[in-house]
Amino acid sequence: MEAISQPLSISTDEGVTTFSAEQLRMMRDEFQRFLLEYQFGLREVETKLGILRDEFLLMHDYNPIEHVSSRVKSADSLVDKITRKGVDPSFDAIRAAITDIAGIRVTTSFTKDAYRLFDLLTQQDDITVREVKDYIAHPKANGYKSLHVIVEVPVFLSSGRVDVAVEVQFRTIAMDFWASLEHKIYYKYAGAVPDGLLAELKEAADSASLLDARMERLHGQLHGPASATIRAV
Repeated sequence: MEAISQPLSISTDEGVTTFSAEQLRMMRDEFQRFLLEYQFGLREVETKLGILRDEFLLMHDYNPIEHVSSRVKSADSLVDKITRKGVDPSFDAIRAAITDIAGIRVTTSFTKDAYRLFDLLTQQDDITVREVKDYIAHPKANGYKSLHVIVEVPVFLSSGRVDVAVEVQFRTIAMDFWASLEHKIYYKYAGAVPDGLLAELKEAADSASLLDARMERLHGQLHGPASATIRAV
């Protein structure tokens, strides 16, 4: 990272505020430590999901997780969201108001697996559930489906315990494919998507939902009731 050697002057409503190079370094270091907490929180949840995956493979010869991806918001992205939401620029206020700084997406083959993993993760003693939004049972108007949960996981640092919020999204392969396409379309049209294309996206979401149901039914017929019991919600 480029060294900070010059003072910085910022114009505000109250006038011009000047920060020394040392003050800027301290602000940078504090912000990096703040984001590091979320990186550690991600590791904790990823470890828990990895344990569940490995245990399923050993005990049931079955992997309910197709793919896991994670990210911590970049500094620029976080600052943009803080500004957009009008959040007070203090770490306590940011922790309380911005709950998706750390995010994990868990992709499963079947809807039952999404709910099963949700239950197994959120029932662990050191996990605190802050918020649940079930867009699988109650899809958004545009057809978006996913199971969202904000959890708090303890991270133990040299300075003590910190409870870190992590957003976890559970969705099937079909749901994830649709959401990826929808995101690209909204990006291309800068949010102003033509009505005809929106209607086609909704039809595609309905088709993906039917495909999920059909594939899960076929999977149940192939593996029988025992397999279905393992993944029962």
